Amino acid sequence: MSTIQLLRTYVPTPLYPPVAWAGARFYLTHAVIPFTLIAIALCANFVWGLDQTVADALFAWEGHAWSLREAFITEHLMHRGGRDFSLLAWFIVVGFWAWSLHDARNAQWRRPLGYLAVSLVLSTTLVAWIKSWSNMDCPWDLLRYGGTHPFIGLLDVRPVGMARARCFPAAQASVGYCWLALYFFLGVVRPRLRWIGLLVGLGLGLLFGGAQQLRGAHFISHDLWSLAICWAVALMMFRLVWPKQVLTPSGHDVGGAK
Repeated sequence: MSTIQLLRTYVPTPLYPPVAWAGARFYLTHAVIPFTLIAIALCANFVWGLDQTVADALFAWEGHAWSLREAFITEHLMHRGGRDFSLLAWFIVVGFWAWSLHDARNAQWRRPLGYLAVSLVLSTTLVAWIKSWSNMDCPWDLLRYGGTHPFIGLLDVRPVGMARARCFPAAQASVGYCWLALYFFLGVVRPRLRWIGLLVGLGLGLLFGGAQQLRGAHFISHDLWSLAICWAVALMMFRLVWPKQVLTPSGHDVGGAK
């Protein structure tokens, strides 16, 4: 069976029927609970100083130097390779979207694929934009870890003459967490598989973010903020593209897409 035939086999019934809004449960499970958990994690990180605790442990484990900063696995495979892999996957998504524009038999893939492509770009772009002006240092820049800069918090005034920093939020982690949009993509094309999309996004974010922490490029909080931004973008884009789409706990769309 060819790839095109395989895709057509899994083209669902109408993906976005005109269904009625079904209440606040969606926002409870997809906004209130996730962002509350992230907020708790950020507060715990601040109260117990987990950023420094984890970075201290990694720095000591690597011989009181960021020995893995230029290592093949962390730098070339996870950092550069992960970025290139995500970019290639995005181009594949765009390619399938463009293909659906020229094949009326697959027209119902246009909106889901378009949503996925745009959500991926917006997530990583927003993180990169915030990173461009947030002016926070990487761990490897700090005196505590062999660098030259004192630690300056996000809301602290940076001394005049100190070089600008661009390490917050974690851009590399966002390259993985942006794929959380797969949860919503699969939620409208194959609702029962949406949890796989969630696991893929979380797994890639943790993998890429963890590699960067091993290199001394980011703290835990940098990754948590990237996670929050990517999930917020995926959620808001979903509600914009499908303002009336509601997924039930059983994995069935109330409008009939299964």
